[in-house]
Amino acid sequence: MLLLSVLPGDPAAPPALGGLYLLLTGGWALLRRGSSLRAVGRRGLAGLAVVGAVLFVTGSAIAGPPATDRPAVSTEPSDPATLRPTTEPTGPAPTAAPTPTHEPGNAPTPSAPTPSAPATQTPEQTDAAARSALEVARTLEVKGRAPRTGYDRDLFGSGWVDTDRNGCDTRNDILARDLVEITYRPGTRDCVVASGVLHDPYSGQTIRFVRGNDTSNAVQIDHVVALSDAWQKGAQQWDEATRVRFGNDPLNLLAVDGPLNQQKGDGDAATWLPPNRAYRCPYVARQVAVKDAYGLWVTQAEQDAMVRVLSSCPDEPLPTAQSPTATSVPASPAAPAVPTTPPPASPAAPVDTPFRNCSEARAAGAAPVHRGDPGYGPHLDRDGDGIGCE
Repeated sequence: MLLLSVLPGDPAAPPALGGLYLLLTGGWALLRRGSSLRAVGRRGLAGLAVVGAVLFVTGSAIAGPPATDRPAVSTEPSDPATLRPTTEPTGPAPTAAPTPTHEPGNAPTPSAPTPSAPATQTPEQTDAAARSALEVARTLEVKGRAPRTGYDRDLFGSGWVDTDRNGCDTRNDILARDLVEITYRPGTRDCVVASGVLHDPYSGQTIRFVRGNDTSNAVQIDHVVALSDAWQKGAQQWDEATRVRFGNDPLNLLAVDGPLNQQKGDGDAATWLPPNRAYRCPYVARQVAVKDAYGLWVTQAEQDAMVRVLSSCPDEPLPTAQSPTATSVPASPAAPAVPTTPPPASPAAPVDTPFRNCSEARAAGAAPVHRGDPGYGPHLDRDGDGIGCE
């Protein structure tokens, strides 16, 4: 009975186990030949053993395959309470995304990341970034030089004008921009430059500027596109406001070596280039930028000279009003300190000869002219204060 209680609930188990019991009991009694043998007899015990054997064999046959081949019976409790998760969800269960299935041997192909859109640029930014000075030089209008008739420096503003209304005239603005180690005249609210150091782009030399009758003209303000040149190539058709703006535009102005500025006069790229060869590309690029901005034309010889210079630096950028102007450029060892072509048609007055009038002094970028400075003459100083063409 003990064996029956531990056996699984198989209907073939009782006959098989009962037969095994009778077989063992009968066999044991025959072997011992005790009281059981005398009570039942040898034949009775043998029959009991045979019946037990038959029952055992029959029960085993009915039981079928061994337990190891039968389907596993779950021993987990069937109580639904035990199948619940230990933590109850606090909200609606999210819908799980379907898990993709893949055929064996076929790895899933990862999706390519979506590239972010490039930052957009304004048409002006795109155009400025795409154009080089060489490209623009080739697009300038080519025409012949108009007569100089009617030109006067005062047509571009009487002297230096405070166009940006910061309280300082343009000359002092450019000196403050292009010089270093600057000091200002006391009482001028940091407006009038008293001294400073210029790294001259035209010569590649360092020039110390000190304001005074005998020293101011060491540094002059050059119109990169000369006013007279502009007059003969389109500025005659401008209104007064445009000419004044052109004459005081920082894009067209550089603080430079005084004698070289007078040597240049109203020359264009075909008649004068800076002796410092290292600065020729930036110089011509600035001329191109100014002429392009104001719609001034060029002569064929001038355009040829521009293209020739810029072809040696095809990536030279086109300067803008926001780009740096004068920079410290080392002198080229082989730079000749002479004009590259014959002197211009209207050269500035020699430094030892007074200017004929204030228009000539302003065209050379020398106004105001101080007593003792090259080009000064009493006829330029009507009020006798030692400063002509104020």
